[in-house]
Amino acid sequence: MGTSNVVSMTKTAPVRPPRVLAVSNQKGGVGKTTTAINLGTALAAIGERVLIVDMDPQGNASTGLGVPRETRRITIYDVIVDGRSVHDAAVTTAVPGLDIIPADADMSGVEIELSQADRRSFRLRDALAGQGQNGSARYDYVLIDCPPSLNLLTLNAMAAADGVLVPLQCEFFALEGLTQLMKTIEMVRQSLNPSLEIQGLVLTMYDRRNALSGQVAADVRAHFGDKVYEAVIPRNVRVSEAPSFGKPVLIYDLKCTGSQAYLRLAKEVVGRERRRLAA
Repeated sequence: MGTSNVVSMTKTAPVRPPRVLAVSNQKGGVGKTTTAINLGTALAAIGERVLIVDMDPQGNASTGLGVPRETRRITIYDVIVDGRSVHDAAVTTAVPGLDIIPADADMSGVEIELSQADRRSFRLRDALAGQGQNGSARYDYVLIDCPPSLNLLTLNAMAAADGVLVPLQCEFFALEGLTQLMKTIEMVRQSLNPSLEIQGLVLTMYDRRNALSGQVAADVRAHFGDKVYEAVIPRNVRVSEAPSFGKPVLIYDLKCTGSQAYLRLAKEVVGRERRRLAA
């Protein structure tokens, strides 16, 4: 399916700084990268200008958006370590309005290479704060796909972010991983970024045939209230298949339940942001 059927016309450059969201969960396999890719695509589809920053050395967000490894000449490594600009590193994707700064295995060595560097935890923040078209000023949203662990890359993401968007799998161990993430967020608030907040929690891999999924969802909503998005991402084979074709699910199959769920999530994210700005 062509992107012209999915994505609206891009708009002029925004006049406000972008909303920077770290997509993070220290538990792996919760749909973190899938959410970053498809939320970014859905935001672009409703007219927002989006940059995804792939901070995971596995580079799965880059692969899932159709950026082959052999073409990743300037990556987030070059931005974090060598000071290359966001403008130089951002790659246009097949989705109008959606760019990505790719990652590769070089990111695995960042912790050692920056061990004695000044502002080692603020390298991404400084890069995104670059002025004009050389920074992130031409985007409405920046989504940072974090590694599933607490390391210097995750700290850079949270130091740069306005909020943390938490994908949460509807399974037994979900709340245990969430407890660890809450401790990390509080640590970052105290030491690196006092204004960091929880943007919201999105329930992923929801199976309405499974009573446990419903129970986990109910427990999370009871504990976090309106921080939990109404949109729920279901288990959907089309969502699982799409990355192997280097496409977001909205391009792979717009009409499937997963695509429609991510569109609902994008509208919620934008709605919350508009209410925040109006407050």
